[in-house]
Amino acid sequence: MTDQATADSVARINEQVTGGCLCGRIRYTVRIADDDAYLCHCRMCQRAVGNVSVAYKNVKRAGLIWSREPERHASSPIASRGFCASCGTSLTFEFPDGDQIDLTVASFDAPERFRPLHHFGVESRHDAWLDTRHLPDYRADQYKPLVDRWMKTLGKLPD
Repeated sequence: MTDQATADSVARINEQVTGGCLCGRIRYTVRIADDDAYLCHCRMCQRAVGNVSVAYKNVKRAGLIWSREPERHASSPIASRGFCASCGTSLTFEFPDGDQIDLTVASFDAPERFRPLHHFGVESRHDAWLDTRHLPDYRADQYKPLVDRWMKTLGKLPD
């Protein structure tokens, strides 16, 4: 490994990254040790986020700073989920007594950096949704009815 590669690798340890909800009402800053994440397929997560799975990044609670605390829903007798009451963005899965917390990967400002390390809750996994590379691709910014709506409303496409 080159000296620069080593320096880059060390810099990513305890790197501070940011994220938040769709409307921007809730923002966070968190220190992460790596880019490892996981996919949860359990039925509670499926129902909580309204999807076939949810990607999470597990972080130390002590390294997480909220601009404002998310609202929380006791989704079971042992855990709660943080969310934004204004826009509905799912933000967390957490045990109330734990020193770790799971943040939804999609709520990070740069979710593309994370890589799934494993699957959890596989008893409820929908395998048909795991590998969809064979399906055709469509770009939102090339779908005329959607582009026309944005242009009429904002005069530009959203970021």
